[in-house]
Amino acid sequence: MKSISILTKDNYSLSAHLFEPEISNNKVLLINSATGVRQQVYFSFAKYFAEHGYTVITYDYRGIGLSKPKKMKNFCSSMTIWGSVDYNALTDYIQERYIDYQKFCLGHSVGALILGMNEGSSIFEKFIFAATQKSYLGNLNLRTKIQGYLGFGLVLPVSTWFFGYFPAHRFGLGESLPKGNAFDWRTLLLDEKSTNKVLEKSKDISKELTQGVFVFWADDDPWLNKTGVTALLDETYPNMKPIYRLIKSEESPKKEVGHINFFRSYNQPLWNIVLKEL
Repeated sequence: MKSISILTKDNYSLSAHLFEPEISNNKVLLINSATGVRQQVYFSFAKYFAEHGYTVITYDYRGIGLSKPKKMKNFCSSMTIWGSVDYNALTDYIQERYIDYQKFCLGHSVGALILGMNEGSSIFEKFIFAATQKSYLGNLNLRTKIQGYLGFGLVLPVSTWFFGYFPAHRFGLGESLPKGNAFDWRTLLLDEKSTNKVLEKSKDISKELTQGVFVFWADDDPWLNKTGVTALLDETYPNMKPIYRLIKSEESPKKEVGHINFFRSYNQPLWNIVLKEL
């Protein structure tokens, strides 16, 4: 594992890590993180793929983890910036350094939603979508709807305006988020157009993406269901060619998969599900 810095077109330095295999299979895998999830969560998964010949790159979007500024209050960021600037810097980096490699991208949650903001998405031969969907709360069960409308409809805007950023860690929702990202997250959940509404803020190439995509989610993730998962492909990425896989919690050694735990080291026996799709 090697720590690297990647400079964006607006001169922001992103923290990234490069996992290189002893014997390369000339394949590179980029991991786009979920909202508020540090890249360290994916390190064990990245090492596993490096052991199977892949060059793997993880990174933190601006405002997250090792790419966080000294002062979060009123820091300028948004999901549009994550997609059109930060993720774009990574695809540029890959195009420049891995010309003859087969290229793949794993998008975890929001990491799949931002693909349509970057023309660089065209470099990938295939995508993996992990725990992602059209995030509109109307697709979820009553209990989750109530939690979502209270949390994202009331708590998020009030706390974000008070602190100048969203202190997500105080509510068990991962890393604190810059104000712009927090309100985009709110849009994903509360606006019926969800991802397509956020995509209106950028040049949207989502309908131009025609690659194959392996889509998986877990039956113990309360924030996802098949309706939302398939709606994302139907409404946002209608020209992709999806293969769907529901992972049952009983397949996990600890009977835990959820929204993030697929990437925990104790779930390594499940990682072959993704490996065999690349």
